[in-house]
Amino acid sequence: MFGPFKSTSPLSGGLLWKIPWRLSPHQKARQRKRLRAVDSVIACVDTALKKQGSSMKEMERWKAEMPREDEMRPKDKYTIFDRKEKRYRKAIHKLPKWTRVSQRINPPGF
Repeated sequence: MFGPFKSTSPLSGGLLWKIPWRLSPHQKARQRKRLRAVDSVIACVDTALKKQGSSMKEMERWKAEMPREDEMRPKDKYTIFDRKEKRYRKAIHKLPKWTRVSQRINPPGF
């Protein structure tokens, strides 16, 4: 396009907010820290409930189903299952709101 409205190279380059294809080491460290923070909250609430002599069904289910951060494989910490991807795995930072959503369980075999 010519004239005063010609396109510049950033405008014609595609997406404005490009997402890198892999997590940086700093993003991985923050992800591990978030997972450990959730684990510590679960442990704190569990000990408080045990002191009171009560329990919650949801808490018992979380502890039975969800692995802790140190039990998770790196593949599960940094990627999630996605049936539309070529090898059925997608980097976790491509998920919208990936810092707020817990993605610890994936289908068996993936």
